[in-house]
Amino acid sequence: MEIAIKLSQFLLSLSILIILHELGHFIPAKLFKTRVEKFYLFFDIKYSLLKKKIGETEYGIGWLPLGGYVKISGMIDESMDTEQMAQEPQPWEFRSKPAWQRLIIMLGGVTVNFILAFIIYIGMTFFYGEKYITNSEVKDGVWVQNTELEKAGIKTGDKLVAIDGKEIVKFEPSINMDVLMAKTVLVSRNGEEKTITLPNNFIGKFIDQDKKGLIALRMPFVVGGLQDDSPNKELKAKDIFVSINGQPTRYFDQVEPILTANKGKQLPAVVLRDQKETAITVTVNKQGKLGVALGSIKEDNLEKLGYYKFSTETFGFFESIPVGIDKGFTQLGNYWRQLKLIFNPSTGAYKGVGGFAAIYNVFPDSWSWEAFWSITALLSIMLGVMNLLPIPALDGGHVMFLLYEMISGKKPSDKFLEKAQLVGFVLLISLLLFANGNDIYKAIVGK
Repeated sequence: MEIAIKLSQFLLSLSILIILHELGHFIPAKLFKTRVEKFYLFFDIKYSLLKKKIGETEYGIGWLPLGGYVKISGMIDESMDTEQMAQEPQPWEFRSKPAWQRLIIMLGGVTVNFILAFIIYIGMTFFYGEKYITNSEVKDGVWVQNTELEKAGIKTGDKLVAIDGKEIVKFEPSINMDVLMAKTVLVSRNGEEKTITLPNNFIGKFIDQDKKGLIALRMPFVVGGLQDDSPNKELKAKDIFVSINGQPTRYFDQVEPILTANKGKQLPAVVLRDQKETAITVTVNKQGKLGVALGSIKEDNLEKLGYYKFSTETFGFFESIPVGIDKGFTQLGNYWRQLKLIFNPSTGAYKGVGGFAAIYNVFPDSWSWEAFWSITALLSIMLGVMNLLPIPALDGGHVMFLLYEMISGKKPSDKFLEKAQLVGFVLLISLLLFANGNDIYKAIVGK
């Protein structure tokens, strides 16, 4: 069932993005009276699942869910229709239109992608508002989950003050990405501020470790249940550890060192059970474990127990517009920064490049419209930015040649464009193989 939910979200998001992107090309092409021969969701290599011709355009759904396309008459694209290009240009063909019209047609897809992302962020701001923890609420610092981050100098219990000189006001999930791409992090430790400089190849080291996160809020140790071979039958689900062996265990990260130092021993402990502190004895096995499954705790209970206070800010419709637009530009800037890191081999960021499996795994196991739209907005930005890269066979490649034509007054020959398209197609296939090869490698090695 979980696979079906993830797959449904993945295919729905992909379909929305592809259809709207291609509509961005289709609509201006029609407005400028350019013939569109095909409009396809997914690729129809050899055959299509569904197809219907309406007017001069064949609409259909292909069997290969790796994208979609519109085939515009008189345009050198991935179809490599050299027969059509060998004939005399016709008034309804793309190549017969003025350069400014061709430029609008080519920019239509990415324009729609960016507009879609901004609309989604505006809508999410209006419907869901903003839920966050102010950084001042993280009084006992953060939980560092990555050993490479510890080696760089950031420790559990450090309070994050600023990233690359920008003060941290809200502690949000995106803070992991901010730290991952940071050059410097200012922390407060025992009342003293210290600037930590992260190594240039930190991203590559992080990917090699395959940690889900870098830092997180420090959470209590909540018992979710007992394992079959657990020696601690006295424990109950929802118990929260207060202390073990006389040492405070307000946070989960404080428990492991105590257990590791007392393997095979029985220790006095205090747990919070039904809102009352209860004294018990726990047995630590030879592996330094208690034989329990970890549980979770709801946000309102975290507030009641005095851990963190969550803030929710709501917005009216018109208030949501500038806030949503700001979120869109923030994500756009973040993704551009990621791309620059990926194309810099010294950072090792290229190791994290993923294909369709990576995108599929981003979606949650249970259906969440909030998560769905958030992921779709980010993917829309990624699709827009990637398509703007000046690579022949991408929209950005066509735009590059059109700008050259408009500036120089000289149109590249059809033969040159055909060869450039072929080179671009080879580059794209190579990128796809690399990205999806990364997915396969990670699956094989268990990362």
